[in-house]
Amino acid sequence: GKSVAQSRLGLLYNAAAKVPMQFIILLVGAMVFVFYLFIQPPMLFEKNAMKTVSALPGYAEVQGRFDAAWQRRQAAAQQLNVARKQVGAAGLAGATAEYRAAQRELDGARKSGIALYEGTQNKPSKFNDTNYIFLTFVTKYFPVGIIGLVIAVIFTAAMSSSSGELNSLAAVSVMDLYRRHFRPDASDQHYLMVSRVFTALWGAWAVVFAQYAKHLGSLVEAVNQVGSYFYPVLLGVFVLAFFFRRVQGSAAFWAMLAGEAVIISCSVFTKVAFLWYNVIGTFTVVLCGVLFSLIFRRVDEPDVVVP
Repeated sequence: GKSVAQSRLGLLYNAAAKVPMQFIILLVGAMVFVFYLFIQPPMLFEKNAMKTVSALPGYAEVQGRFDAAWQRRQAAAQQLNVARKQVGAAGLAGATAEYRAAQRELDGARKSGIALYEGTQNKPSKFNDTNYIFLTFVTKYFPVGIIGLVIAVIFTAAMSSSSGELNSLAAVSVMDLYRRHFRPDASDQHYLMVSRVFTALWGAWAVVFAQYAKHLGSLVEAVNQVGSYFYPVLLGVFVLAFFFRRVQGSAAFWAMLAGEAVIISCSVFTKVAFLWYNVIGTFTVVLCGVLFSLIFRRVDEPDVVVP
């Protein structure tokens, strides 16, 4: 943005586009699932794993089970579709039960293939190829030019978002931590050099975290899991800023710490689904911010001397 007004307008556009964009992303995943109901997928979506398994002695038996289970599920999905349109409640329940049984059989055959692959690894590892499903769909069924366009878009989005995040983290590290607490009177050239060092450090940390995150399964779900620890705290602060103008900065700071503590406690000591952390954390930050503001205001008030 060329000005603060344009930057604010960009944030408003981002807020307006976020919900439909997320809906489209999830809809694509649902449609790919429907596609593989009627077009047989590979037993393992990761090509190297599938190539390794296909050379093992027990592969033919497992692949045969997988093929038969998929054909049963395909027939069950077609029957379920017909039952939803024509048959009564009893027929729909029977078709649903048949589909679920076929899905369990297919999952069992796929788990057998995964077990074969995991047995070839030198170290114990939990195989998960969820993030290869969409890429397999793109590379196998899209036209050649569209494949290149999709890959280019993926790289472009990853590079732009990563660079923005690294620059923001480096700026916060330099301006809010290093400059304030270590070198408040250094030159601009010194701060530029330090910001490059922080950018490299945050980039290295991102790579290390990515090595851990690749074992978390679906990236969409993993992003929401990690974000559920931080998004509600930020949302709570914005709610305080917009709707509770009398809340002081120190009260909001301690409310953020309280909200983060509640979220971590819910994660460790309860079985609450991670999406509920957003509600719990936001409510905690707002409530604690108001309470802490009242407490701090009373502490700061001078004693009243009665003559």
